[in-house]
Order: sequence, then C-alpha cells, then structure tokens
Amino acid sequence: MNVKQEETEDVTDIHLSQKLYRLIISQLLYDGHQTLAVSLSNTIQAHPPCAPSNKLVNVVRCGLKAVEEETEKERLLASDLEGYGDPLGPGIDLDVDADVQVTAPEASMYEICYVTSHRAPCRAAAFHPSGSVVVTGAADACIKVLDVDRMLAKGVDGMPDTNENMPNHPVIRTIYDHAEEVTCLEFHPGGEILASGSRDFTVKFFDYGKTIAKKASKTIQEADPVFCFNFHPSGDYMVIGTEHPTIRLYDVNTCQCFVAYNPRDQHTAAVGCISWSTSAKMFVSGSRDGAIKIWDGISNKCIMTFPDAHDKEEIFSVQFSRNSKYVLSAGRDSVVRLWELSTARCLLQYTGAGANGKHEFATRATFNHTEDFVLFPDEKTQTLCCWDARNTARQRLLNLSHSGPIRCFVHAPATAMFVSAGDDSRARFWVKRRGLLT
Repeated sequence: MNVKQEETEDVTDIHLSQKLYRLIISQLLYDGHQTLAVSLSNTIQAHPPCAPSNKLVNVVRCGLKAVEEETEKERLLASDLEGYGDPLGPGIDLDVDADVQVTAPEASMYEICYVTSHRAPCRAAAFHPSGSVVVTGAADACIKVLDVDRMLAKGVDGMPDTNENMPNHPVIRTIYDHAEEVTCLEFHPGGEILASGSRDFTVKFFDYGKTIAKKASKTIQEADPVFCFNFHPSGDYMVIGTEHPTIRLYDVNTCQCFVAYNPRDQHTAAVGCISWSTSAKMFVSGSRDGAIKIWDGISNKCIMTFPDAHDKEEIFSVQFSRNSKYVLSAGRDSVVRLWELSTARCLLQYTGAGANGKHEFATRATFNHTEDFVLFPDEKTQTLCCWDARNTARQRLLNLSHSGPIRCFVHAPATAMFVSAGDDSRARFWVKRRGLLT
C-alpha cells in the first residue's frame, strides 16, 4: 500500500466518522434525547445543525440483515463433519461478531484417546488436512504416521502403546531418513506428500502412502538448521525459517530459492515460526529478535513489522485467522496476542498462562478448529490454558498429563482433536469427550 492510498483511506474514514456522528445526533433528536444530542453536537462541532431523523435505525436494520444473510451463506457452505466434528462456521471476525453461539468444546471437554511414545523428546506434530492421519516427530530423528480412525477405535487409558506389530495398529508407518532432530512437520495441501524439517539442515518430502518408499523422494538442502516451514495454499511454494535470519521462499517443484531483495526487510535473528494466510496474499514470520513481520505473498516484500511484539521476547508461534484479518501470536513472555492487520495494533491479550514466569521452551498457541477458543500450554503446570477468542474470558484448564515441558501442540484443522507432545517422549492424542453434548 503506497502513501497516497493510505492518505485517501484516512480521509475516507474521517468522513465516515463524521457521517456516523451526525446520524447518531439525528437519531437522538428523533427519539427525544435532546440533552444528549446537544452535548454530542457541541463536542464534535456539528455544522450545519442536525435535524431529527430515524435514518440510523434503518441503516442498522439493513446492515444487520446483510450480515445475517452472509452468515447464513457461510453456515450452509461449512462442512458438517461426522463423529467428533463441528460446523466450522465463519471463524473469528470482530467487525461483525456480537452474540455468537459457541458449539465447539472448550479445552476441559477433551479426553485422551491414544498415546504413542518415541525414544527421545517429541518436537513436532501435524494433522493431514482431512484429519484422517496425524504425524509426530522427535529428537531421535524418527517420524511416526498414525491413522486417526484406528486410534479412535483402539483408545487407551493414557498409557503408551508400544506394540506396533499388532494388526490394525494405529502406527501405520515409521520413517527414519533424518540424521538429527525433527523440528517441523506438515502435509502438502494437495497430495499424499509429507514434508519434514530437521536440525540436519534439510527439508525432506515423503510419499508416506507407499510402504516401499523408505527414503525421501525429494530434499531441500539448507545452510542452517531448519526450525519451521509452511506450504503456500496452492502447494507450489514453501517458506522456510532457519537459524539464519533470512527467510527463504522455494518453488517446491524445482527447489529454486528466492529471498527478499531488500536485506533490511529480514529479521536480525533466527526465524522460529512462519505461516501463510489462507488467501495466499500474505505470510507472517516470528523470530528470536522479538519481531513479527507480515510479508506480501506475491512480491516477497515485508509490508508490516511489529518490532517488539512480546516485550522484546522471542516469538514462539504465529498463525493467521481463516479470514486473514488477524494474526495470533505467542512469545516467551507467556502472553498470547491477537493482532489486527487493518489497524496494525494488538487488539486482544490472553493472559494467565505464565503465572509462574516466562516460558523457557518454545511451544505454540493456536485457535481451535472453529476459532471460538484460543489454546496455549502452560509450561510449569503442564496444563492447557483456554480463552474465549472474542472476549479473552478464561475457561477451565485441562491437565495434559505430561511429566515434562510440552514442546509441541497442534489442533486439527476441521475437527475437535489435538495432539500434545513433550520432553517426556510421549505424544498424546485428544478428542472431544465421547457422549458430550455441545
């Protein structure tokens, strides 16, 4: 956005505010609230004087009707998922949200369905876009692929299931192709391809559906340990964050690398989290330098920076809302923040997760699948903090049953399921409590 466009929008906003104030004054006069109308008129120095009018009521009536019609269209388009699913709804939108009926379960309404164990601390997890498969990765360089339906059918009482040779076992593949710790995992949005990043300086691509494929089908060789990556919604590109402060954009098909042409756009420390918007128009990054940056998805240029987003502390996670209006972030200060991009400001803060101090280890905050709740693990107590996404009201805690810090937390994109994993080498699969009415 150039300077002239910004100036034009500012002037437009001022004119709209003036019109709104005049409508309010006219409505107050129409309704007989003379004193209030005169007071507001004197405050804003309304000229010429406003006449009594019922226009504001009519404008609000038309606006509410349009919002209701749009909401109904989105409701009809949303998928009504079976089993543990809930209608996704439009997601969070504070421009129109008022009295929203929440149907999704809060954190305390989940229960453990399955536990798998690694030989070293767990560091990463990811859900397939369909929610049918989940993967976990650990410091032992191992990746496990688990079938969700089998986990739901099996179910356990919270103890790890180590016998993976049994028929219909939830662990359908175990992949060993990295030389060091697996730091990040993600499924390709358009195919049966799994991507993994590691401290061994590589991003690898696996056709996990082929049992004969023991090694990666493609590898991107980086110059530094890989900490995060995210696919472009089309699946044709990928942004990667490493120990180096420069963000790389790769063509997935050719592995050609691109970087922003202006070095001053880049972070000044390691990049620990990165995420595309669903519209593919932007991506967001967070770094140890304490900054959150918004990047243009076409030009690869930094278009907005929040320099001290979490009181100069390291940024742990960043995530766009589904409508791309907001970014949810978490940092070492143990605070979760919601940033509104149109006004470039922190709109909401979700506090209480760090009652015992700052987080020592990185973990992530995330929306639930309907964006009704914000979820963030508390490092000291191994509990899951939960807030109403719209008003920051604190919900009941959930004991995540880990015996060490929770280093990975991922919610399913379209169903009431999540995975928690940590230094106790366990990955726990959680679902909405069975028989629960929502």
